[in-house]
Amino acid sequence: MKKSTKIWLLTGGALGTAGLSTGIASLVLFRKTMPRPGEPSPDIVDEFADREKMEEYTVRMAPVGEWMEKQTPEDVFIRSRDGLRLHALYIPAQNPSDKLVILHHGFTSQAVHNASHAKFFHEQGYEVLLLDLRAHGESEGKYVGFGILDRFDTLEWIRYARERFGKDIRIVLHGTSMGGTTVLMALGLPEVQEAVSAVIADCAFTSPGEIFSHVIRKDYHLPPEPIIRVNGLYSRILSGYRFDEYSTLDALKDNRVPVLFVHGKEDKFVPTWMSQKNYDACPSKKRLLMVENAGHGSSIFENQPLYEQTEKEFLADALGAEAD
Repeated sequence: MKKSTKIWLLTGGALGTAGLSTGIASLVLFRKTMPRPGEPSPDIVDEFADREKMEEYTVRMAPVGEWMEKQTPEDVFIRSRDGLRLHALYIPAQNPSDKLVILHHGFTSQAVHNASHAKFFHEQGYEVLLLDLRAHGESEGKYVGFGILDRFDTLEWIRYARERFGKDIRIVLHGTSMGGTTVLMALGLPEVQEAVSAVIADCAFTSPGEIFSHVIRKDYHLPPEPIIRVNGLYSRILSGYRFDEYSTLDALKDNRVPVLFVHGKEDKFVPTWMSQKNYDACPSKKRLLMVENAGHGSSIFENQPLYEQTEKEFLADALGAEAD
């Protein structure tokens, strides 16, 4: 055997072993995050708050569950641009209204888990639309969109809303975690900016690649590259998008819609610097609320009076006095 051939085989074998390890790690990450999720794992629940706090939140939010059980929401279905059947719950306003909120939940969640936000907006006189994001709840989809695909679904829901309620309907987009990323990314679509009056983004991450890189460093103590790059390749082939093809920063650079950014200071999943980064990138009228002692997606549970008063003030400014 020629020496050059031996060197090629040895080098190729070493690179192959390293590549195999990267491929396996990337595949594990892909299977854990991208396919339609089941029930949240205990690890994910722990990111929101410790068990003692979660029990406290459960007791405190019991009236919200009771309110939701008394509602008789309408099941609404539309088609995404790639042919998926998307689902939402519609709760009509108590009186005729020209205001609509479209609520976007987080990863592994679903429409009904936005009950606290639905109750608040309903009491403020809004029509309420609670979305099941693609690959969640009753919406179709094999793979999660992590905002990159979901932003186009949001556009379709806005088109549906304007057709149903009229083009004068004033639309507020609200999203938590992945939902927060979705509503920010949707602002990169000119038609969304033209139709939407205000956006509230709670603990939004900047991009799938950036949040996955953060999780790999924090939870697995590994360098993100080349795992993220290979995982992104899996996503491009199977899910139809790359992790780095879009970000909230891309979407916000020309934004004109007022945005309220919210983040819990004790968030263990999405770091607070991501909301700060989003806030800094936003050139429109904006506000940033950092909630003391709140974990991931838990700001409204930790300090409901502050959260809702901030929303009222922001919406009154963005929509006018009628939002009071």
